Amino acid sequence: MCQAKVYLDGNKIMEDVIWLEPTQDGFLLRSLFDDAREVNGRLESIDLLKHQVRLASTAPNEPRGGEP
Repeated sequence: MCQAKVYLDGNKIMEDVIWLEPTQDGFLLRSLFDDAREVNGRLESIDLLKHQVRLASTAPNEPRGGEP
């Protein structure tokens, strides 16, 4: 299988990612077991041997629709 771990600013934020799609502000991540998640960020690197995707923040990654 070819799932990846995704890191944001060096912290693992999601495992078993099977889909990474660019959005206007960052990326939409989908995994085998968890709900889809959108994160703000830019691509730093992809290591295919280690199955790692590294992103860097471009804006705060806070839940949407919550209290300020």
